Amino acid sequence: MLKLYTDTDTDFTPALAAEYGYKLISMPYSIDAKTTYPYIDFDTFDAHAFYDVLRGGVLPTTSAISKEQYLNYFKEDFAAGNDILYVHFSRAMTNTFDAMDQAIAELKAEYPATRFEEIDTKGITTISYAIVREVGDLVKAGKTLDEVLEWSRKEVDKFAMYFFADDLKFFRKSGRVSGLAATMGTLIGVRPLIHMSQEGKMVSVGTAKGRVKAMDYLVNKIGELGDDIANHRICIGHSDSPAIAQELGRLIEEKYGKQNIVYVDVNPTAGSHCGPNGVGVCFHAIHR
Repeated sequence: MLKLYTDTDTDFTPALAAEYGYKLISMPYSIDAKTTYPYIDFDTFDAHAFYDVLRGGVLPTTSAISKEQYLNYFKEDFAAGNDILYVHFSRAMTNTFDAMDQAIAELKAEYPATRFEEIDTKGITTISYAIVREVGDLVKAGKTLDEVLEWSRKEVDKFAMYFFADDLKFFRKSGRVSGLAATMGTLIGVRPLIHMSQEGKMVSVGTAKGRVKAMDYLVNKIGELGDDIANHRICIGHSDSPAIAQELGRLIEEKYGKQNIVYVDVNPTAGSHCGPNGVGVCFHAIHR
């Protein structure tokens, strides 16, 4: 039997995970030395309350989970001999997968007949959300594990993600955006523009003067890179900016016609790095 796993850094909630049959691995964040595990320490993510805390000046931190925690997540299915597919956020953005690799090696030594596979979405938050849902759709449609893996080899790099942030202090602290100039975003109204690279990293691609121009940039990227967008979800992620996200959706449909647009709350662990008032769009593309 195939067992699916994903993690909370992909913006999946317990309800959505249950809909697709995913088991959900919780990725923690810490505020004032208190570590919180999403959907373990709370049932529902209150995005507005969380991002309001960040607006008040708090800068959360994030951390890897341990080998022992990965063992606890996977051991039951290893022991049962189930095939396992873990669709996760980018390896290039964290060292948590070093601990996972140690756990999997230990479990494979104990249960050599169990098959463990993974799909690296080469992203985090909304782009990962889009890919995890597509994988879930394939499994629901009856695709085998090998068919899903073959799909991922061709398709993961065909999901593009572009976004902008209001306040760079969160990215500056995390150091997770390459090419981000120290002075970028310090001028009033300048919005840094960032995308997920083919290597699975956040990369600065420039700036826009004002939110309107930043949204125009995102909309135009769909026209420049979009591929078969009518048959795929367009996912708009936001860190407690629902009105801006809805406006971006309106602009997209104004330019490209009616689309299957899904609005996604950026999870608190990823949100600890991007801060409040960020908005981004993920779409199927000819390339990232």
